[in-house]
Amino acid sequence: MGYPTSSLTCEGFLRQAAATSIGLGMPNIPLALVPGHIGTKSNEELKRDVIEVTAKHVIENLTMQPAPKGKSSEPAARDVIFKGGFNAVNKYFYDNELSDGLPIVPPTLEAIEAFLKFTDRDPNEVLGVILPDSRAATLWSIAVNGVMAGCKPEYMPVLIAAVEGMCDPKYGVEHSGNTPGGDTLIILNGPIIKQLGFNYTQGALRDGFMPNTSIGRFWRLYQRNVAGFLPHKTDKATFGNTWRVVCAENEDVLESIGWENTAQEMGFARGDNTVTIARYTGGGSFSSVSGSTPEELLPYVADSVLKYHMWQITFTTSHGNGMLRPLVVLSPILVETIAKAGWSKADVKQYLYDHARLPAWEFERQLRVWNIRGVWDLKDDVRNGRIPKVFYESDDENRLVPIVWKPEDFMIAVSGDPLRNNMYVFAHNGFLGYPTGKKIQLPKGWDANQV
Repeated sequence: MGYPTSSLTCEGFLRQAAATSIGLGMPNIPLALVPGHIGTKSNEELKRDVIEVTAKHVIENLTMQPAPKGKSSEPAARDVIFKGGFNAVNKYFYDNELSDGLPIVPPTLEAIEAFLKFTDRDPNEVLGVILPDSRAATLWSIAVNGVMAGCKPEYMPVLIAAVEGMCDPKYGVEHSGNTPGGDTLIILNGPIIKQLGFNYTQGALRDGFMPNTSIGRFWRLYQRNVAGFLPHKTDKATFGNTWRVVCAENEDVLESIGWENTAQEMGFARGDNTVTIARYTGGGSFSSVSGSTPEELLPYVADSVLKYHMWQITFTTSHGNGMLRPLVVLSPILVETIAKAGWSKADVKQYLYDHARLPAWEFERQLRVWNIRGVWDLKDDVRNGRIPKVFYESDDENRLVPIVWKPEDFMIAVSGDPLRNNMYVFAHNGFLGYPTGKKIQLPKGWDANQV
């Protein structure tokens, strides 16, 4: 716009800033280096670095016109970018940062067209423009990456719904390369689970089942090749999570006990084919959730949820204000035992809300001291109307406060071995991957197309 600027960037984020600025349409934005990382420096060290290094860059940026830079051209949808055998194709894709390091299925025109037969929509339809590269998400590009990931053509409707979720501003795909390295879990609901042979029993969340595995891989390939998240550049995960295998719910069990499935909780009807996406910074399996009543089972569940959500409470207050959505995947035998006592899914969520709690002093210490969120006081935030009153009901620093705003903020899915009393807890990444649901649109003649 003609105004001199200088963007201050920590040393570890310089390449990300340079790459992201291209996608934002500002390829020559001037950057000023802040050596190291400000989170590990004393005030004296930071002051020295800013005076001796950063200030010089700022002055140069504000007094010198940056050289113009152009965007590199990209091939059109049907352009052939390489010809060769399987090994040569894979070397080309790897060398040009188009694969995840594993062998890909070469996306030939014939293979791509096979995928497009499983949608009635225009291959050039744009579902959205995805950051950081500001690249259009088209059905054609979905088919290309579906082929590469090893998906079957009939998975195409699921892939489209997943990318529609990726394009939804509520999900926040632009944060996919952030420091904690969270990755997306796709939860699947509807008759399509059985039609396409998704695993939802023993070994759920384990690779080895083509639809669960290949669609999970597709997600990461699409983030890489279309959104533009590349390690050491725009993907700045400190410790990455590998792409996650699709979690298909056991809807037979949910229906038999009268519990809502995830799709219903996202606003869809039972029987709808849907995908629900959300990003999680980690997760862990908890074995031997033992007991014959909810009162015996659920203390272990609440404790496990609490242990997996520590720094993530920044999404409860300071850094997200009510955006934390913890996920618990319970095995069928656990929910059947809980439901046998007359408990609903809402009852379980209420229990977690009441019991997955921290002492107020510990909550504040996490934000103020460990996560460096400034001078943090739950009392002031309640009085200023920023958070619910439940976070300040007395001056007792040992009072217990919840990690979410309301019981409904907890998410519960049902999958896994029907006869094992285990659970899996996912630590949510807040608004940096907020739960988003999309309905799967099947093509005309879908039943006749099943293989």
